[in-house]
Amino acid sequence: MSAGERPIVVVVGGGFAGLACARALGRAPADVVLVDRRNHHLFQPLLYQVATAALSPANIASPIRRIMRTQRNCTVVMGEVEAIDAEAGTIGIDGNERTFDYLVLACGMTHNYFGHDDWQGVAPGLKSVDDALEIRRRVLLAFEAAEVEADDAARRAELTFVVIGAGPTGVELAGAIAEIATQSIPRDFRRVDTRAAKVILVEGADRVLPTFHEASSERAKRDLEKLGVEVVLGRMASAIDGDGVTIGTGDGARRIDSRCVVWAAGLRAESVVGMLEVPKDKMGRVEVESDLSAPGHPNIFVVGDLIAYTDPENGEVVPGVAQAAMQSGRFVGELIAAEVGGGSRGSSGAFHYNDKGSMATIGRARAVAEVGSLRFGGFVAWVLWSVVHVSFLIGFRSKLFAILEWSWLYIFWSRGARLITGHRAQPDPADRVDAAG
Repeated sequence: MSAGERPIVVVVGGGFAGLACARALGRAPADVVLVDRRNHHLFQPLLYQVATAALSPANIASPIRRIMRTQRNCTVVMGEVEAIDAEAGTIGIDGNERTFDYLVLACGMTHNYFGHDDWQGVAPGLKSVDDALEIRRRVLLAFEAAEVEADDAARRAELTFVVIGAGPTGVELAGAIAEIATQSIPRDFRRVDTRAAKVILVEGADRVLPTFHEASSERAKRDLEKLGVEVVLGRMASAIDGDGVTIGTGDGARRIDSRCVVWAAGLRAESVVGMLEVPKDKMGRVEVESDLSAPGHPNIFVVGDLIAYTDPENGEVVPGVAQAAMQSGRFVGELIAAEVGGGSRGSSGAFHYNDKGSMATIGRARAVAEVGSLRFGGFVAWVLWSVVHVSFLIGFRSKLFAILEWSWLYIFWSRGARLITGHRAQPDPADRVDAAG
């Protein structure tokens, strides 16, 4: 950087961490470039609600340009990062090279199929609006196919939904699909009883919600089973294809015929992080310094889900959740702002994560919450979950429409976003009966 020039801060990722970092730099004497491959910020914790037709995508996503339009020192670039040269201080974006004085990686995580990437086509994960719409399409098409299916075994397969992974996303998806089948749509079909649908939740650990306290996990399992979800613990998927899932191996393997499988079992760091030669954990997350800089690169920072970091104050590993992303993004933004303003980096100290609690919803008036030493569930936890998640949404319109949709769903059990979009193969007439028959 030449004398008199303003430093350039490039932030890669427009999620919670990236936005928090860019906003913290709003008054800094620096030029901020916010890069994302998509044009919108997405509230990922509510993606499952799009996937299960409770909310529309516009309820949980906002254009990044609109969010940042009042911040004069910020330029938004929609593009894909192709290369990072840490030594030269350059970053390649869609064939164009940009220089940076500071680089902040906040691009999050993606699906991890643990060496079985071929499963992605038959068991989509849930990390983007496109993923959510694809899952919604598959779930709704399964009921449509069952309505006109003549063969009993094939109909049962259409009405069997398998969710792999029982973290918050898997638990929430399984509970929502069960509610769709048993409460939202039974009266809409004539030939098939959707209440006969089977939802199976598969988890490799010995309990659902493994990161929660055992009491919360057990309560969530009971709530799922009350909704009719079959919970399979201590088993992992060993094969997935277009006709179903095999869980377990050897003599204990179980085959489940299903036309709709959803993956919620694993995550890995986005490929952008692989462009840096720095220490990483088995998920590809960067083992950052206490100021969240990449080892050996004091002007490159990593925030949000991409950090493998143990809080020095309490010895706890910082989780990949929205509140941790916002706190780490804000910390780095304020650190850079202080440094470009003439301050010293040491004054910022080490990053400390303030855990404000964890929550997961299982269905209507069913949720678990942990706030400090308090653990509770049921209607109170569900209301708290709703309030907290609405507060995280960006913009009054998104908050209002989410509240209205949830209120309508609570009163009438009706999901207003049940649209089947995208391409689907035409069914073989030989395998179907006349829907009016």
